[in-house]
Amino acid sequence: MKKFILPAALLSAVMLSAWAGSPKDTDPVVMNINGKDIHRSEFEYLYNKNNRQQAEPQSMADYVEMFITYKLKVAEAEAAGLDTTSTFVSEFDRYCADITNPYLVDTLVTDRLVEESYNRMRTIRDVSHIMVPIGGPSAQREYFKHKIDSIHDVIVNKGGNFEELAMEYSTDRNTGVNGGHMGEIAVNRLPYKFEKGAYDTPVGGISAVIEDEPYGWHIIKVNSERPYPGRVTARHILKLTQGLSPEEAAVKKAEIDSLYGLIRGGKPLAVLAFTESDDPGTSQKGGLIGPFGPGQMVPEFEQTAFGLPEGGISEPFKTAYGWHIVETVSHHPFPELKEVRGSILMSIARDSRAGMASASRLRELRERWGFAIDSLKLKEIETAIRPSENPEEAFATLDGAAVLATIPDGTAITVKDVLHDIPANSRKDSRYPWGSFERSFKNLIENATSTFARTELVKEQPEYRNLVNEYRDGILLFDISNRKVWEPASKDADLLKSHFEANRSKYTWDKPHFKGCVIFATSDSVRSEVQAYLAANTIERDSLVDVLKDRFGNTVKVERVTVAKGDHGIVDQLAFGGEPAKPVGRWTEWFANDWKVLDAPEEASDVKAAVASDLQAKLEAEWVKDLRKRYKVKLNKKQIKELTK
Repeated sequence: MKKFILPAALLSAVMLSAWAGSPKDTDPVVMNINGKDIHRSEFEYLYNKNNRQQAEPQSMADYVEMFITYKLKVAEAEAAGLDTTSTFVSEFDRYCADITNPYLVDTLVTDRLVEESYNRMRTIRDVSHIMVPIGGPSAQREYFKHKIDSIHDVIVNKGGNFEELAMEYSTDRNTGVNGGHMGEIAVNRLPYKFEKGAYDTPVGGISAVIEDEPYGWHIIKVNSERPYPGRVTARHILKLTQGLSPEEAAVKKAEIDSLYGLIRGGKPLAVLAFTESDDPGTSQKGGLIGPFGPGQMVPEFEQTAFGLPEGGISEPFKTAYGWHIVETVSHHPFPELKEVRGSILMSIARDSRAGMASASRLRELRERWGFAIDSLKLKEIETAIRPSENPEEAFATLDGAAVLATIPDGTAITVKDVLHDIPANSRKDSRYPWGSFERSFKNLIENATSTFARTELVKEQPEYRNLVNEYRDGILLFDISNRKVWEPASKDADLLKSHFEANRSKYTWDKPHFKGCVIFATSDSVRSEVQAYLAANTIERDSLVDVLKDRFGNTVKVERVTVAKGDHGIVDQLAFGGEPAKPVGRWTEWFANDWKVLDAPEEASDVKAAVASDLQAKLEAEWVKDLRKRYKVKLNKKQIKELTK
């Protein structure tokens, strides 16, 4: 089977061929460069984008010339085969994957999930639950499903007592002992299926059996509901007693009482929290904590903070952690959707809702483009392997050549492809043989849809096509410009030298320059040793740094500089009779080595930045002139004139 990766070269070809069937009056050609048509939509998109980035709009005539140069360079990159290199293919493929993702999300589904979550935030629900395990192999899974169904039947149809049944059968150790009571729950804190069951069930009602793999089977009882009370920002002082002996805890109680007395006497709680609170996470912020909502703090703390008016301070009270004093700084009302939309989206991205919007969109695209999925064959496989307690044996019985899905481009997903995609650890997991198979099939079909979408979106979405085209050409433009201009102008020593020699009179200074090495030492004794060593040995300039580092380690530093008088305090002291310079960090001593004072540059390296800039401009001009000679450019003047209207 073919892999579902669209090579960059193929995507480029698809983009170009996508224009073949475009009616001329819908998207006319504005120019042809090296045999390739440039259509109005692409030209206009880039023209408008360019002008948005300019302080003043560029004239159409100027932009046409710049655009032609841009496309000529891209043509040169293509002629050099830069669009077929592995580096280009990899980078372009990653980019296409990134910009494709937004087109593969059903925004209506996302908006619905956000709205659902926001509306649930308006109320706090108190719930109880009964949980039994999901189970592993099919027989065990069926056993637990039958068990939870039986418990549900006893509660709903036979008057069974929920709390008694929870204490007898629930495997949730945290709640089973208290009749399954979980207390109040907040939105986006529990698995989505559990939350949905808790909020879809009416107050006083019993939910249907909820399958929440891998956590368990649940029955939820909704005990009560109250309006969301908003959020609170508070300060607190904590005296930690957790894990202490009764005698040590008594000392902490005396300390908190003493602090409360100081607060009543006018001492700000924030000031005391800095030095007296045992909570390291808040003490350095003056005890500040929040804003926080219901369910985020232990009940005693939450009730106290919410119960105080703004500016109110509590008496000392105890939680499982220790003794607290709380000051309520401010109450925050129920937020507007725009304030919490971002955090809701983050919560959606972390749980089972994450794939809902994309799954919906991908299903719709598969239907539109004619993906064929053999649901009957998938059902046969499920029936065959779900009861198995040995996945590898079950997988071995399947026909690897059987086709499960056919993609419109002629490729297919087979049983063999799915089995190959199942991770090694899942192949041996006896609990979910069908689950492993199903997940791998979904992964393959969604990847196939995403990859196929790239070719179709190029045809259907002008914005997408323009983004892809722009990025593709941008990579090629950078690579070819680097090869032809930027790298030679900055790294080719012979070119830099010849350009400097040919234009020596252009490069002048208005003041003398020091050229040489400044050698720094950590002490006068080290400086003396280095000076003596240099006097006794002849060292090439290019080797000086390495030689001194090998001999003197980190006690010496070498700087090779070419600077003007007045631009470097230490150089001014050493070469121009300036004031003594101040030490820089641990470098307390310095001296000049192999140096001279120049009135004008003597070689390209003395003015490398200026020489490189001029050389770059020269190479650019020569290159563009050559491109204009070698590649044909045809303009549709009528269309360009229309763009100026």
